[in-house]
Amino acid sequence: MPETIATRISTARGPAVAARVGIALGVSITVCFLTGLISHWIQHPPTWFYWPAHPVWLYRVTQGTHVISGVIAIPLLLVKLWAVYPKLFARPLIGNPVRMLERGSIALLVGSVIFQLVTGLFNTAQFYPWKFFFTTTHYAMAYVAVGALAIHLAVKLPIVRTALRRPMAVPAKSEAAQQDTSPREVRTQGISRRTVLGTAGIAAIVAGLAVAGQTVPFLRRVSVLSPRSGEGPQGVPINRSAVDAGVGELARNPGYRLRVSAGGNQREFSRADLAALPQTESTLPIACVEGWSAGARWTGVRLRDLLTAVGEFHGGDVRFESLESGGLYRTSVLPGRHAVDASTLVALRLNGEDLTVDHGYPCRLIAPNRPGVLQTKWLSTIEVLS
Repeated sequence: MPETIATRISTARGPAVAARVGIALGVSITVCFLTGLISHWIQHPPTWFYWPAHPVWLYRVTQGTHVISGVIAIPLLLVKLWAVYPKLFARPLIGNPVRMLERGSIALLVGSVIFQLVTGLFNTAQFYPWKFFFTTTHYAMAYVAVGALAIHLAVKLPIVRTALRRPMAVPAKSEAAQQDTSPREVRTQGISRRTVLGTAGIAAIVAGLAVAGQTVPFLRRVSVLSPRSGEGPQGVPINRSAVDAGVGELARNPGYRLRVSAGGNQREFSRADLAALPQTESTLPIACVEGWSAGARWTGVRLRDLLTAVGEFHGGDVRFESLESGGLYRTSVLPGRHAVDASTLVALRLNGEDLTVDHGYPCRLIAPNRPGVLQTKWLSTIEVLS
């Protein structure tokens, strides 16, 4: 490394700090990756994937953990980059093919992780200053980031082991060094390693708490950066309003009818018809992919009872369609295990009041342990698929 740089590097920069912060960063990235896979597979289920209807709060926990672990990774990544930054100036800058591959893999790792954290953070605020589709791009880049992380760990494992075995304390200076009081020596000491690690830990905890309140209600007062406060119409936040969906007039139309197909039969229900059927109350959280969630009391017709009122229903997947004329989530498919669950409703009321149009009036789906984007609002049709 050039002398002009080497003499100015803090003793806190190096493998000792990088290895320890890297472990915490690796854990947070791994947790974020695994919980992200769960969310993606729920929305786009492979044939082998199984997601239960109970416990009803499970998706609330996994997706909240996904966002919190991603936010925690941000300060850890910054400290990690601070600790290894001088290595960018190590000689030779390019070197042999092996060194080129090593540097290339590090560039891929850093670039993909930064991309994932920045775009994920923007997504929690529903801010999309790009033209690509966030969901598929974020999912694909997750594999790039984790693959690059695995390669990086394999290459750096010997260095990590050595760094972890060494004591954290900075080695004592020699007698000659103790007598040297030049400005160069003072600059070399700098901040201690323990201070850097302590600061990194505190920053990670503060970052997590700053957004955790949108998932954990009792933390809402300290979660100053949460995009959702937990408040909204009828006590529940909304992501997509009726105006955004373009369904305001259709939803309020007195001629509205819900078309239900089951057992080879088809029947239409007005909202008054639905309200005249036996009503059930379910206490279920609504949890969105952006990480926020809120518990609520929903009242409406059990889906299995509604389907049985139309025709024979012995289980199977059920497709729901919204009054929306377009949009990626205007339809959803509810797996059979959720369709037959007693807490799955075609909801008419929320927290003791009729649904507002922004919450899905005249009726909406609410099912346990499902992402909010799959809890279809402004229902127009329900059809048993199998």
